[in-house]
Order: sequence, then structure tokens, then C-alpha cells
Amino acid sequence: MSSSLVTKTALKAATRAAPRAALAIPLSRRGFASVAPVTGTSRSHRIVVVGGGAAGLSISHQLLRTGKFSPEEIAVIDPAQYHHYQPGWTLVGGGLKDPLSLRRDEASLIDPKLKFYNQAVSQLSPETDSVTLANGDKIGYEHLVVVPGIEITYDKIKGLPEALADPSAPVSTIYGAHTVSKVFPTIEKLKRGQAIFTQPAGVIKCAGAPQKAMWLALDHWKRAGLYNPSNPSSGAIQIAFATALPAMFGVPKYSARLEELRKERGVEGLFSHDLVEINGNKAVFAKGEEKVTREFDLLHVVPKMGPYAFVKNSAVADAAGFVDVNQATTQSNKFKNVWSAGDASSLPTSKTAAAITAEAPVLVGNLLRSLEGKEPALEYDGYTSCPLVTEYGKVMLAEFKYAGVPKETFGGLPIVGGALDQGTPRRAFYHLKKDFFPWVYFNAMVKGTWGGPKGWKF
Repeated sequence: MSSSLVTKTALKAATRAAPRAALAIPLSRRGFASVAPVTGTSRSHRIVVVGGGAAGLSISHQLLRTGKFSPEEIAVIDPAQYHHYQPGWTLVGGGLKDPLSLRRDEASLIDPKLKFYNQAVSQLSPETDSVTLANGDKIGYEHLVVVPGIEITYDKIKGLPEALADPSAPVSTIYGAHTVSKVFPTIEKLKRGQAIFTQPAGVIKCAGAPQKAMWLALDHWKRAGLYNPSNPSSGAIQIAFATALPAMFGVPKYSARLEELRKERGVEGLFSHDLVEINGNKAVFAKGEEKVTREFDLLHVVPKMGPYAFVKNSAVADAAGFVDVNQATTQSNKFKNVWSAGDASSLPTSKTAAAITAEAPVLVGNLLRSLEGKEPALEYDGYTSCPLVTEYGKVMLAEFKYAGVPKETFGGLPIVGGALDQGTPRRAFYHLKKDFFPWVYFNAMVKGTWGGPKGWKF
């Protein structure tokens, strides 16, 4: 998952001393939210938020900061022990970050005024305004916010779990806390042969991340003298990007620029190729009705992803298994007291942390109006972003809304020689991605005080 948590002042802030703060891991447990014990009894809250990720913490803390709720009137449910800044895993894969620097104890991020149920959810029952936890407890609510994210299903690609678990196999992925540390050592180890980077069919977290891993690896090999962009066949390493999509990216403006980069740098484009199986050093792709097999010496895989079973099997879901919501208001199309945003929702936009900075205020504002007996009035326009790392030191800052229409924070600003074009990779955007975004995520976004392009919320 990627994030453009930007304001027009952030470019300057990104190059200051924020990085040290960004890497600090809290050691004290003072001020943690209370964790509900296993009691076997039912409880009720005015608001129940299912999910303690980027969306869940942003929304629950924005609600709390309104001052309209007493302690424990808002509950957060999440089984995780740790909270990860997942957009940073791209940087881990490029050898730029330690994964532990992007991790916090989940309870440490939750305000003590919120009730924290450190449990998994087994069932949503919107017909009875209740949620059943994995331990059998039932939690009642007046309003339900369903934001658990989506599930990574490694086993949907045959042979992938085994290849990832084998330390000697040159197969890795940036998409998991337990797998991301394998990526850069695998890149460093490759001295000769064919490298393939994949992107699957279907919904994934941050559709730009699959190629970010590739661009960083390419730059690493180029600097090591192992890859020759002007004549790839003369170098020790060859690179292919195998994507189930028919193009490099889903937004025409940025896709065209990325296609130019692909050709300039000599990367083979395997379009409409969906990885379905790994067998030894062979990758099997589905291309329409046929199967295509390619040998590899390094394979970076993006696994299949989809909604959690407790969402997909509930009445709040649409036919695809995502929470069926109005794409403008984030309110459920089926239950007026159910809301959703982020990866678990049916909102037809790229699933990124940046999207949540725009979705959360709309959801919070409309939920508060609903509590007052009013109809939703705020509207989300589909804003999302993907800071595309194109090499060490440069990022193409893609920002867009519904229908792939660019909605850029800095685009058009006067610069030497003309106007700023976010389709051009820049060093300033790289520092936003590498230094500022991780810092602002833990210090403001999950606390409910960061509004992305709209800046801080106090």
C-alpha cells in the first residue's frame, strides 16, 4: 500500500530532521488503549470500528477528536499485535529501510479513550447490529465502520507459499511483514540471469508497488555494472515486467510516462500475463486461454488479494465481496448505519493510504450527520495517490481521482523553466516518500490529525 500524504508545504518539511523521529520505536507502554479481556459477555458501543489499520485508526481518532463521544463509546477491533507502515515496504525491498523501523505496537497507537478489542472478527450481523468476535463474544453498536483492509492469499498462486518459505529460492515479495526482508538480499545475490517482476489480475494494495520494486532493483544492478539499459542483452542481467494489465499503469497520463521509461531502460513488457504457478525456476502465466512458461533466476511476486471471509460472507458485501457503499458518501447501500472506506470498501479507486486521507473525513462527517438524523452531505471524489519510485533518489508522484483523472497537489506550480509536471520523476518527491510520509503517518495520520493534501487537522 502506498501513500501520498501531501501538502504544498511538505516538500520543505520532507528534507528537515524528520527522519530520526520517523524511525523511533516507542518503548514505553504508558498511555496504551485498554485491551478488553475475554469475558464471554456482550457489550455495546455507539461506534464500532472493525480494523485497526490506516483507515481504522484515522477514522476512530477523527471521531474521538470531535469531542462528541465519552470514553469507550467508540470501540476498535483488530487481532494484530503490530501495526506496520506498509507503504514503506517498497523501501525495505530496495535496501533503504529496516522493516522494524516501520513497525509499532498496535495498542500503543490507540487512544486510551477508545475500547480496544484485540481479537479477530468471525461474523458481521448488520441485521441485529452486532459483531461476533473469534472468541464468541458479541459486540453491539449503533453505527458500524468496516475497515479491516484486504487479505493476501498467497496460496492462490500454486507453489508461491513454498517458494517464499525456502531461503534458497530466489522468489520474494514486498507485500508481507514476514516476506519483505527476503527481497533485497535476493536482489543483491543475483549476478547474472533473468529477473521477472509480476503484477496479478484483480484488486491489490497500491497498484504501483509491483513496478516500484522493479525500478529499484534495476537501478541497483545498473550501479553494480550488471545491467545495461541501452543494450540489455549485453549485460549480465535481463529484466521483464509481467503484468496482468494491458498497460504499465491504470491512469493514462502516468502509464504513458512509465511506458517511456520501460522502453528507455530496456525492460521487456509481458502484458496481460497473470502468474498462476511457480515450479522450480519456471513461472507459469495465464495469457487469455493459453499458458506461457518463462524461466527465471529471480522472481518478485505480487500475490493475489481479496476481501476477508467475514466481510465477503456477510450482508454488507457486494457481489465481489467488498463492503457495498455509496462511492461519494461511503455509507452502505444496504444498511444506513454501516460505513466503509479503505481497501475493504467497494470505492472504485486505487487502494492506498493516500486514499484514506481523503476518504476518512468524508466518512466521519457523514456519520456524525447521521447521528444527528441528517442525510450525508460530504462527498469523496476518488482522490488517491501512488508515489512511484523510479530509481534511487527519484519519484513520480501520481495523484488522481475517479476515472483516472489527475488531481495533483503540486502540478502547475511555477519552477525554473516552466511549470511543475508530476509525471516527471523528481528528487523532492523521493524525500516525501522516503522520509516525510513514514514520519507523518505515525505522528499525525493514525492520530487523526493529517488530511493529506489538505494538511494538518487540529
